[in-house]
Amino acid sequence: MNDEWKLPWTGGCRCDRVRFRVTTPPLVTSACHCRGCQRMTAGPFSMSLMLLSEGFTLTSGEPAIGGLHGPSRHFYCPHCKSWMFTRPDGMDHLVMIRATMLDDHAWFVPFMETATSEKLPWVTTPAKHSFPDLPPPEQYGPLMQDFAARGPRPR
Repeated sequence: MNDEWKLPWTGGCRCDRVRFRVTTPPLVTSACHCRGCQRMTAGPFSMSLMLLSEGFTLTSGEPAIGGLHGPSRHFYCPHCKSWMFTRPDGMDHLVMIRATMLDDHAWFVPFMETATSEKLPWVTTPAKHSFPDLPPPEQYGPLMQDFAARGPRPR
């Protein structure tokens, strides 16, 4: 499966002081329309890949916590301030990587979109699934199965 996804992937912040490596395929890809993501990206949404933490390794530099400082933590480059990834509250086995931090992210398409209740009225995405907030916990299993069934996307 990893060969089909053309793994490993590499990525890093804008100044390249913090670098990472991805060795497992994403569980799902998403666009989040919440106001917090709009403010943190200075755009209409954030784009993420949900990965198992075991498939994500920092290879250089040390990120700093910014944005959310509570149980959910946003990690940034301390120099260029790029928002790189998120560790969701109570789910240390997962990491949400900002898709644009990958060295090659042109293949990225959001499979689901969240927080559509806060979406800017002119925004559309090609996401297959939409949720006004986050999906209910029982929906994640079927979403990940549907995403996996569609096969690898990278070029």
